[in-house]
Amino acid sequence: EDEQIVAEIMRRRFFPALITHKAWEGFHFAGHEIRITEATDCYGAVVWPSALVLCYFLETNSKQYNLVDKNVIEIGAGTGLVSIVASLLGALVTATDLPELLGNLQHNVLQNTKLKCKHQPRVKELSWGIDLEKNFPRSSCHFDYIMAADVVYHHPFLDELLLTFDHLCKNDTVILWAMKFRLDKENQFVGRFQTLFDLEVISNFPSLNITLYKAMRRGRMKA
Repeated sequence: EDEQIVAEIMRRRFFPALITHKAWEGFHFAGHEIRITEATDCYGAVVWPSALVLCYFLETNSKQYNLVDKNVIEIGAGTGLVSIVASLLGALVTATDLPELLGNLQHNVLQNTKLKCKHQPRVKELSWGIDLEKNFPRSSCHFDYIMAADVVYHHPFLDELLLTFDHLCKNDTVILWAMKFRLDKENQFVGRFQTLFDLEVISNFPSLNITLYKAMRRGRMKA
């Protein structure tokens, strides 16, 4: 079953029939053809399998997780694929990442959502753990969903990542997080995450070493 679903997810990806001056790859989600421009010199400018897993889940579970008019933030948006799919599914999306990634992120978001979405998504800088209250004040920022795909890997900002989840998450916020398991140090982040949030495995893909989690603040997980 795992391999069948993974094969279906990977079939959503396609490549240009002809070589063009600008490298891109395509995806079929939410009834649209999505073209993503990548940059191979940066982790954040590549579409990783965790993003495909999360996009597939959002599309195939759109009744249970209805995103229409929901306020969504994606952290570590990278190329913007998850944010684009959430926007096409009706959400009001804020796609965030480091400043050096915003140009490519903005290009992809605009190219794939303009005149196609109920709400035009926003692109905003978010450096984990930095100026959170200034840029995302608790009093005025309320997100129904926080989305994250492959934000835990070999980087020195795991403390800041946890702080960012904590800052953005209200009592009724749902976190949808696709995690690829790699090294023990990064894997231990899951245990630290559980000190603040209840975790539920909603999909597991052993062949990809990816788990998709739903999370809420401890004691707030809905049945």
